[in-house]
Amino acid sequence: METIDEVLVRMDQIVDECRNNQSRIGYFAILYRQVTRRIRDGILAREFEDNPRMEKLDVLFAGRFIDAYASWKSGMRPTESWLMAFEASKASSHLVLQHLFLGINAHINLDLGISAADTMGAEPIAEIQNDFNKINAVLAELVDGVKANISTVSPIFGWLVPLAKGRDEMLLNFSIRLARDGAWKYAGEYYACEDRPASVFERDMTIAKLANKLINPGKFLLFIVKIVSLAEWKSVSRTMDQLDMVVKEAQTI
Repeated sequence: METIDEVLVRMDQIVDECRNNQSRIGYFAILYRQVTRRIRDGILAREFEDNPRMEKLDVLFAGRFIDAYASWKSGMRPTESWLMAFEASKASSHLVLQHLFLGINAHINLDLGISAADTMGAEPIAEIQNDFNKINAVLAELVDGVKANISTVSPIFGWLVPLAKGRDEMLLNFSIRLARDGAWKYAGEYYACEDRPASVFERDMTIAKLANKLINPGKFLLFIVKIVSLAEWKSVSRTMDQLDMVVKEAQTI
């Protein structure tokens, strides 16, 4: 893939595959497809500091998810953080937001920093920070929109969100803001590292531990998750359709 339009064609294919196969990976794929659409529209509107560079970043960034998905589907082993997200998709006991955050965890905490450094090559990494932050802003905007309307797919969690008063991410031990800050710090480390494969391996193991906390949030939170999950729809394709509507609505707010 060399263009963002080619990325979107592949994302459409993945969403369709997940819907047909009743795969919960489709929850993240739907969210991320909309992120990619939003970035494409922003490039066309020249919203970024360097729009051609942003397209390169987006293609490299999306490619890491697409390649990880293809590896897993073919029986090969992707990064550990993606493997945990993909394997968790087989379980019906996890919440929709858990599946979303597992994908975001692997993609932001591991993939984004690598993609930013690879985009810059020998150019100073600091030059891409503003556009780097805009990708995270788009993702956070969409996730906030999903959480605000999560009652359509998760009635009880939708009831808990306003009670949490902005602390709802703590219910799942995950913060997009902290992920963004950690991803930028890692982008600098990876950029300056002489042994990049070793750096990726070490970072991946750290992010996989975060994934494990998302899957196993502790006894009290696990009890809440089980209660909430009982009220969530079990039809993956139906949940995907509703989530797609919620994500699109979040983009128009």
